[in-house]
Amino acid sequence: MTMERQTIAKRARGWGAQLLQFAAALGLVFLAKGAIAEPFYVPSGSMEPTLMIGDALLASKFPYGYGTASLPIQINLPETGRVFGSPPKRGDVVVFRWPGDRSQAWVKRVVGIPGDRIQMRQGQLFINDRAASLKPDGIGQVEDERGEYEPARRYIETLPGGVSHAIFKLRDNGRLDNTQEVTVPPGCLFVMGDNRDNSADSRVPLRDGGVGLLPIDDLVGRADAVIGSWDLGIREQPVWTWLSGFRLARFFTSVH
Repeated sequence: MTMERQTIAKRARGWGAQLLQFAAALGLVFLAKGAIAEPFYVPSGSMEPTLMIGDALLASKFPYGYGTASLPIQINLPETGRVFGSPPKRGDVVVFRWPGDRSQAWVKRVVGIPGDRIQMRQGQLFINDRAASLKPDGIGQVEDERGEYEPARRYIETLPGGVSHAIFKLRDNGRLDNTQEVTVPPGCLFVMGDNRDNSADSRVPLRDGGVGLLPIDDLVGRADAVIGSWDLGIREQPVWTWLSGFRLARFFTSVH
């Protein structure tokens, strides 16, 4: 009987050690996801051509510090500001909690920081009355959520300060091509999608489904890399062709 009890106790200690190891591993994953980086999925084409529908992003959290929005699970806690970080720079691609529904994570590009005056004039971005230069860069293909494509003019936009990135323009005189000048208040950002005619961003008020002026406290992190990508349109094809939907050339590439 004593030996049987000893065997049971030994097994219990073994199970306890395994549970402890599992809990430690889970804690490390949770810590890494909360403090270092977190993966996100791109469901829309608002950031084309920089990001494509089906891209898997890795957002680094440490550049902007930490707040309740950067927690790995969404908990509705009162905002208390951010700690251990620096503010975003113009040109950064950021992941944030959408102010209209903080369970949703959106991604856009920062074009205006506190104090900047932002305006769109005939489809060209002006920052503090200085135009962001546009250089034609051929024709690209814009994909929508149905997997359909349409041609778009591609430009290289250079922001004041020297950050360059590609944008798409689908049409002239779009509804968001001319806006009133807005001064970005303290604690906020002006963000835009690179697909300029198909992005609900800071040009669109929150009440109309856009972002409005984005509170810095809603930032999750900086989008630094595409770690994987899969063409969702392949789902309409036979299952045995789905592997061909992986865009291997986009795996482990930097976001600019």
